[in-house]
Amino acid sequence: MNSASESRNAILSAVRSRQVPPAELPALTGTWITFADRAKHFAETLQSVGGQCVPVADDNELRAELQKLTPVSGAHKIHSAFPDVLPSSFDLNQVSDPHTLEDLDFALLPAEFAVAENGAVWLNTAHIKHRAILFITQHLAFVVPRQELVNNMHEAYARLQFQGPGYGLFLSGPSKTADIEQSLVIGAHGARSLTVFLRG
Repeated sequence: MNSASESRNAILSAVRSRQVPPAELPALTGTWITFADRAKHFAETLQSVGGQCVPVADDNELRAELQKLTPVSGAHKIHSAFPDVLPSSFDLNQVSDPHTLEDLDFALLPAEFAVAENGAVWLNTAHIKHRAILFITQHLAFVVPRQELVNNMHEAYARLQFQGPGYGLFLSGPSKTADIEQSLVIGAHGARSLTVFLRG
């Protein structure tokens, strides 16, 4: 037996001899944070992380608010999951290589629900052909029904349903980093802006 094998066996033996005893998982029941005005808190939290929340009553208001957004008025390449409100400039279903989305200016997508506690939205990408669209677009917007706004992450996790393999995520605010000299940079690794439309 060579020295490398001896060292490996010694390390593994030491790890096995010092196993931590199992501990029971904490209870997830409790009195968690709630908000008298969930929509207001969601908007304030989203703004604090660099995004914006725009309340709209219906498709007409959504259409009007979209036309006010600079990223929309200046966009050349748009993907919209709401063609009656904002037409797409191309058919995402015809895109075979997600690399061709590198020049995407604006994407408008649905989110299943939103979380007031941290300004996040939950996305299940089962109906999005290329999930890269969430990270490659210059500007990103979501539409969330107002009644689908929960107070906290405990309520949010209780809503998650997984019928099989898939991909989902909580997303809050545009891409940002402060790793370099602790200077905040928006849009460092993804979307430069994020807008959530609370509809209803």
